[in-house]
Amino acid sequence: KMTQQMRDLQLAQARKPPGPSSPNAAKRLYRNLSGKFRVNYTSFDEGSLVGRGEKEKLRKSYLFQSNAALFEAVELQDLDRVQELLKQYSPEELDLNTPNSEGLLPLDIAIMTNNAPIARALLQAGAKESPHFVSLESRSLHLSTLVREAEQRVNELTAQVVNEAPNADCSEKEKQLKAWEWRFRLYKRMKAGFEHARVPDAPTNVQLLVASSSSVQVTFWEPLSVNSAVVTKYKVEWSCSPTFSPLLGEAVIDKLKNLHFTIQGLVSGTAYYVQVSAYNMKGWGPPQASVPPCAIPSNWREYDGRAPRRRGQAEALDHLLGQVKTVHQHCVCHEPCKNQPQSRKHSVSKSLKHLFHPSSKFLKTLKRGLYLTAIFYKDDNILVTHEDQIPVVEIDDTYSCLLMQDFLWFTKVSCMWDEILWLRQCVTVSQSSCSCILQTRFKMLLAISQMQGLLGIQDLGQVFFEPVKDKQGNILIVTLKEVKTNQTFESVRWVPICKLQTSRKSVSSPEEPTALDTLLISVQDKLAYHQRSSHALSPGLYLGYLKLCSAVDQIRVLVPEQLPNILCHVKIRSNPNISRQEWEWLQKMASVEEPVPAELEADTSQNPLFHELQVAIKELMTLVNIPLQEAKDFRLYSQEVLDFGDQVSFLLLLPPSDDVCTAPGQNNPYTPRSGFLTLPLQIFELGEER
Repeated sequence: KMTQQMRDLQLAQARKPPGPSSPNAAKRLYRNLSGKFRVNYTSFDEGSLVGRGEKEKLRKSYLFQSNAALFEAVELQDLDRVQELLKQYSPEELDLNTPNSEGLLPLDIAIMTNNAPIARALLQAGAKESPHFVSLESRSLHLSTLVREAEQRVNELTAQVVNEAPNADCSEKEKQLKAWEWRFRLYKRMKAGFEHARVPDAPTNVQLLVASSSSVQVTFWEPLSVNSAVVTKYKVEWSCSPTFSPLLGEAVIDKLKNLHFTIQGLVSGTAYYVQVSAYNMKGWGPPQASVPPCAIPSNWREYDGRAPRRRGQAEALDHLLGQVKTVHQHCVCHEPCKNQPQSRKHSVSKSLKHLFHPSSKFLKTLKRGLYLTAIFYKDDNILVTHEDQIPVVEIDDTYSCLLMQDFLWFTKVSCMWDEILWLRQCVTVSQSSCSCILQTRFKMLLAISQMQGLLGIQDLGQVFFEPVKDKQGNILIVTLKEVKTNQTFESVRWVPICKLQTSRKSVSSPEEPTALDTLLISVQDKLAYHQRSSHALSPGLYLGYLKLCSAVDQIRVLVPEQLPNILCHVKIRSNPNISRQEWEWLQKMASVEEPVPAELEADTSQNPLFHELQVAIKELMTLVNIPLQEAKDFRLYSQEVLDFGDQVSFLLLLPPSDDVCTAPGQNNPYTPRSGFLTLPLQIFELGEER
């Protein structure tokens, strides 16, 4: 390519005794190359100095070629090649913000040739303009110098080609002439692009949001005009005065992946005005005031001074647990736990060898009773015993108590796998009553200890939301845990799930499969549930739908299959904060009777939250298959906003009070579409906590 040819000729000329044809070329080339190939040899060990030094030179030479390739792609306006290089190399490897021998950066060339797509790609990667251009005059002078030197070089080479007889040197000079003619045209195009450019128009769609009781967030779009040069940065200014005098602060945004900025450290209850302006190579454009023009930092809790619901709860529970432990620590009323591991710090690779120990007590077949099985998986593989069985241990072979209450108790125990030994001691102390429930729960703790001892792993994972049953009276409690490490374990057998499913010899009929067969058939669904239940919502304010159904022994809650740890929901907006003004409006709407007063109706029509809720309610009703006309009887829960950390919050939409919870035998007129399931309320609460 022409640009690469010209660079090769420059390097060749720099090595020739007569010196460079341009008076400044040698200095620029030396300055450029010396920076590229400079190596700090003092950091190398003396014994490997030569070898490592040569490798470093080769690496830097390779990266220098990548830098040259990026300049060439930008000069030739090859967007695909630019994107390929930006994807292949980091900004540091490309020397993205190191000027070349002409004092230019890739972004300078892109914006002065008005190549907006390439300029945006470079800006997204973190490219900046050359620091040499401190003013319009300095940029204009630099471009004029480049054009003049290139024109001078073209004239010199033209004279040499015309006056010399045809020979090898003449052919070489013709190549140089073509390269310099191309560069001369590039510099003239850059100079013309700079001279014809104008300052950018104001940014568009400047929106101001209340982010918290001490911050506001401004979001904006690029200017609409396509005739001016590419915008390379923005400036956000804020003040307590609509005239912006005095100015309280400003911030320059040069990372343009996301056009928003949060102003921190503001005073709650004070109105702040915000405006945004754009910058290109011709300077700053006019500012654009935000909509609304000002915002007051606040939070809905300021309405009645309510403290966060969960403040201090975790600490209080830890303190309570510590007190309970203190009471029981002097009791000597438990037998030694043979199966309990002596140390909690077993290496996983060593511990998992117990799976293949001939004396292991894992079961191969089930009799009538209650069992515990632990599923450990990695990608599409599952961990099995030396007999190609999923690890199973017996809990109780004479199980006859009410299952659901014991199962829900077991799920709570799963939150403290590390405390099983202590729990066993406590339950043993309480067995004087010979309660069936206590005996069953003590056996559950024994089974957990046995599974932990055989596996050598304390954390057995998350309990699946319902046991697996069969008609023979077997009940399987299933725990699930993903092994994310890439370490290869010795003697441990990871078996592809599909292979385990096809190779297992079933001892039951297809009409009446055993609990183990049912588990194996549905294991992919259970793994998918486990993975989905750990997904988190993106930051924002959501509208959730609370729908319950009751049975004899439990209450269940409707959740989406794709996110079973969260209620059915739709996103209202990306800003999770509800301001005090918005909460006051919601309280007024919840307290008024039909018809709505005229002043409140006028206030409502101008409220952005009202329109956001309208859209969200329509979307949510469609999602859960409820006709929109029925939504008029629904109501927003107005007692509080449900905050899940600082980044996610929920408003709840409730059916009429008689329909919040469907009783046994009661028909639900609106059945949700596919993609939903109902979880026991206690399981849902544990999943939400996780």
